This record gives sequence, C-alpha cells and structure tokens, in this order.
Amino acid sequence: MKLTEARLRTLEDPGKHFDGAGLYLEHTRAGGRYWRWKYRFGGKEKRLAFGVYPFVSLKDARALAHEARKTLYSGEDPSLLRRAGKARAKQEASTTLKGVATDWMNHQTQKWGAPHQARIEASLNADVFPMLGDRPMAGIKPGEMMALIQKIEARGAGDLAGRVLQRVKAIYRWAVIHERIESNPMLDLVPSEILKPRGVQHRAALSDRSLPEFLARLEAYAGSPQTVLALRLLMLTATRPGELRGARWDEIDLAAALWTIPAQRMKMRKEHRVPLSPPALKVLHALQGLGRPPGAGWVLPSPLDRHKPLGENTLNTALARMGYKRTATAHGFRALFSTIANEAGWNPDVIERQLAHAERNKIRAAYHRATYFDERIKLMNWWANYLETRRVMPWPERPELPNPRHARRHTDPPERRLGPPA
Repeated sequence: MKLTEARLRTLEDPGKHFDGAGLYLEHTRAGGRYWRWKYRFGGKEKRLAFGVYPFVSLKDARALAHEARKTLYSGEDPSLLRRAGKARAKQEASTTLKGVATDWMNHQTQKWGAPHQARIEASLNADVFPMLGDRPMAGIKPGEMMALIQKIEARGAGDLAGRVLQRVKAIYRWAVIHERIESNPMLDLVPSEILKPRGVQHRAALSDRSLPEFLARLEAYAGSPQTVLALRLLMLTATRPGELRGARWDEIDLAAALWTIPAQRMKMRKEHRVPLSPPALKVLHALQGLGRPPGAGWVLPSPLDRHKPLGENTLNTALARMGYKRTATAHGFRALFSTIANEAGWNPDVIERQLAHAERNKIRAAYHRATYFDERIKLMNWWANYLETRRVMPWPERPELPNPRHARRHTDPPERRLGPPA
C-alpha cells in the first residue's frame, strides 16, 4: 500500500515503510525518518538517500526517486553520479573568485613590486569582490562580469575598467592552468567589444618652450626643500616617479656616480643602472644635508614617517601648487627628456635604454641587448647641462641643436656640449 501524508504524520512503528518502485521511509527506533531508494546496478543491490521527513515531503521524495530511475535507465549509477555532483559542488565552493584571486596574487608576488600588487588588490577589493567574490568561479556568467566592468566604466573610470577586466581574465586563465576550474568562461570578453572606444591619453608634460619658466618657479617654490630636490633629481635622471620615491641609499654609489635600481622595483623586472651627472650628485649631497646619510634607508623618506618613502602624490601636488595642474606631471619629465634628446640627434636606442623601455620588436630584442652605458653617461651629462642652459636662457634664445652628422666638429668635452657624442 502506497504511503500518504496522513499516514506519515501518524506513523509510529519502526521499520521500513514502502511506497513502491523501491522508494521507502525508514523509521528508526530513535524516531528518525529517512527516505531511501533501493535499486540494483551491475548485479548489486544499492541504496540512495533522499533526505529526512518532513523536511523532504512525500511528493519531493517521489520526484527524487523518479529522477534517479531516469539516470538508472540511461545506464549510469545514480549513487556514483551523486557523489560526483557532491565533489563538484565542494570543488566549486572552494574555488570562489576571491579565494582563487588571492592564490593568484600570492603566486605573482615575486614578479610584481609591492606598489603594483597593492594597486591590483585594491581594484579587486573595491570593484569585483563585493559583488562576485564569494561566488564559485565556474558559476559566474560572462554577462555578469561584463555588467560589472561596464559599471566601472559608467562612473568615468574607463581605463580602470580595462585593467580590471585584464586582471579578471588573468585570474581565470591561471585557474584553468592550475586545474581550479575546467574551462575559462571569460575567454571571449574582449575589451574592444564591451568597452567604449577611448583615445590614447598621454600624461601631461612640459614643453621645451616652458622649461625656463618652470625651472624659475621650481627654484622659487616655497614648499619642502626635499620636494624641490626630488623634482630636480627626477628631471636629471629621467626615471619613473615610483622608482625615484622608492630609492634607497644602498642602491646609490656616490663615488662611482651610479644608481642601480634592483629588478623587483622596475616595471620590466630588469635591473636598471642610472648614470649620475655632477648636478644629480649635487642634489644627492644636498639631500644628505637634510639628514639623509647613506645607509639610513630611503633617499626620500616621508616627512610623516621616516620608515616609509615619500608619498605617491607629493610630486604632482607640488607641481599643481606651482601652477602646473593638468599641464604637467612628474611622469611627464620623461617625455620632455625623450623629445629634446631625440630632437638633438641622440641615438634613439641610447635614449630608450636610459628610459628603461623594453624593445617592442621581439625578434630585435632577442639579439639587441646592448646597454649603451658609456653613451648614456654622456647623454645624462649633456641633459644636465642642457637643463642648466634653459634655466638661465629665456625663450627664444635657445641653444642651437647640432646636426648629428656634424658632431665631430664640436671641440667641447662630451659632457659639456649640447649634442650627441662623436
């Protein structure tokens, strides 16, 4: 006789109470009521559990038994299929987007610098994890991720939206490689197809015409002496602002006029040697005069905490106070250096090595590994002297830029003349 809800509610006798087609309710002496389904597979009798009554009703138990019979008729063992499903669910639960992203970031630690890793972690914490971080990666649909990326773009952060998408795709790619998920559902999310077209925006930079006025304003700036010296050193070395702010005295050999930036602090993860011109050395000695002796840690410590480097926004804030907000940035000094040096006829390869740029042509990069260090010493001495001439020479009384083909006609020492070396 089939079971009914009325009979189940008043059931008192322990034992197995069958409903038909292998489904039964097992009533234990302790009062437990468990749904079971009995079947045979491969000549062996097996059991499958469907839950506890009344949390699983009679109707629900019959539906579960029906689905199990369909599986059995298709030639598969319902028990094995369920175990596989449970294992898959457990795997998915352990592969949340936030959990895997954390493992991915830990894996990349040796390749990234601390500031870069901090920026990546901050962007994920702010824009990705609050909505999707606790979801299993495999269950997140491309449309959901696309909506999240477009939401970032909608608030006016198009560049950030592109970077976040790039990071999410890298996380998914890493998860597939390390067998955390079976496939990458974000593979087809192409920035150009989900984000609005954006023109290339270069950082604001000074022009050669504006150099005399800028150098005069820098000399008259009433802010921190350390900030003034930092801006001067940034111009004299053509390094990135982050590389300068992170400089430590043990990287600098004043006697050899050399600053060696370790690979982990460089964008391209390659050690970079920066020749120091006499004016650059003069700036470093001035920093020592501010109480920055060699071996004391940061060359440019934070005024609020000597155990930390100068703040990320300090240099650009100083430029803004000098009247150059939106017209010049600390990073833009590199563009100024590159433009003037190229116009003066210096070897572009020498300039690019000084800027620590990677060779974009992969084939050429494999064979072209010269550092041009001797030429770069001459280049940076020339650049320091050029800045000095622009400090005292108002526009348009600009020093004549020599023709590189006639460089041998110059008789001044290489470090003093205003053109490329012979």
